[in-house]
Amino acid sequence: MSTANQPVQQQSSLSFTEGFLLGQLSVVILIGAFIKFFIFGDPPSPETTASTRALARRNQDSPYRRTFSINSSPSAAGKSDTFLPSNILRNPPRLTTPIILRKTYYNVDAHQPESLDWFNVLIAQTIAQFRTDAHQDEAILTSLTNLLNGPQKPDVLSSIKVTEISLGEDFPIFSNCRVHPVEDGSTGPDGARLQARMDVDLSDLLTLGVETKMILNWPKPLTAILPVALAVSIVRFSGTLSISFLPSASHPAPSSSASNAIPPQQPLSTTPTSLAFSFLPDYRLDISVRSLVGSRSRLQDIPKIAQMVENRLHAWIDERCVEPRVQQVALPSLWPRKKNTRGPSSEEGDGMGIKDTDPVRDIREEARREVEEERRRDRESWEREAAAGTAEGLRWRSRAEGGGYEMPGAMPM
Repeated sequence: MSTANQPVQQQSSLSFTEGFLLGQLSVVILIGAFIKFFIFGDPPSPETTASTRALARRNQDSPYRRTFSINSSPSAAGKSDTFLPSNILRNPPRLTTPIILRKTYYNVDAHQPESLDWFNVLIAQTIAQFRTDAHQDEAILTSLTNLLNGPQKPDVLSSIKVTEISLGEDFPIFSNCRVHPVEDGSTGPDGARLQARMDVDLSDLLTLGVETKMILNWPKPLTAILPVALAVSIVRFSGTLSISFLPSASHPAPSSSASNAIPPQQPLSTTPTSLAFSFLPDYRLDISVRSLVGSRSRLQDIPKIAQMVENRLHAWIDERCVEPRVQQVALPSLWPRKKNTRGPSSEEGDGMGIKDTDPVRDIREEARREVEEERRRDRESWEREAAAGTAEGLRWRSRAEGGGYEMPGAMPM
């Protein structure tokens, strides 16, 4: 009986050993494949990634293109018909889009694209001044540190420290500017709206480097701490920028009354003229990500971390300024005002030329003059009140001493 059970026990032990070894081998193979293809796998080429993202954005945003446009005014549906224009101002002819194009001698079908060299120079001067101001103080470092350590910071990260900031050395180049009507199919009483499209290309190195620590608080606080260093660099950005103006519009202000009855006259609220801009979905953004994970045995430049950062940055841009989404910037009033005037005053000019003035010094002088004028008015008011109070006190004093007023030159009683 024992000899019959011995082969069965040997066979069961061999099958268990084979199954155990096979399971361990399978786990090792899965872990190796995960590390090789998921963590250390080679990312796709930038051309393939850019074309794939552009196609995905075009397919995703196509249902919204008919309902929203870069030039569609948000208050067009709420315009009031009760607005009465002034009878004092002259009634000019209606300026439609064809009239504007005819008066500016611009043919949208035959006009050649413009190079925008002058615009590139102005933008380069502005960016250069911004970089100079950023190097003079640490305002940009303080702002970035406060932003990264704000309420949106995950709890698994400790304090984030900025280790590297590079604002680049080159400038964006705008070219191939052309003006054409909006392609949303909507035509108002003034004709189709116009927008300017231009190509923008920036090849530079804009870098932001940070350091932090990932904290594992399970099953108890501070179970493990993993140092992480990350540096993200924007190497190149190219795309098509769309710019247009959204004119101001008046519409009824929202009523706070609970009744449904519409009053005969409602106050009008005016939306200011704004500048709207966005990028077409076929833009290209090349990013370089350097990472360092660990304290002793460090993992450097993990491809999966680079892909996660790149996807996050593309999603941030797509959610804000890629069509059909736009960014609107309210434009200030361009009407000439005295407080915005800079230069020599009329009595200082000699008629032969204009002297160079410092805008900061002009602002200080204007503020000083306003303070002196206010002090002078306060001093005059105080002197008038003091004089009135002194006269009143003298009258009451004479009444208390003599019981009445005496005529000049009268004999004493």
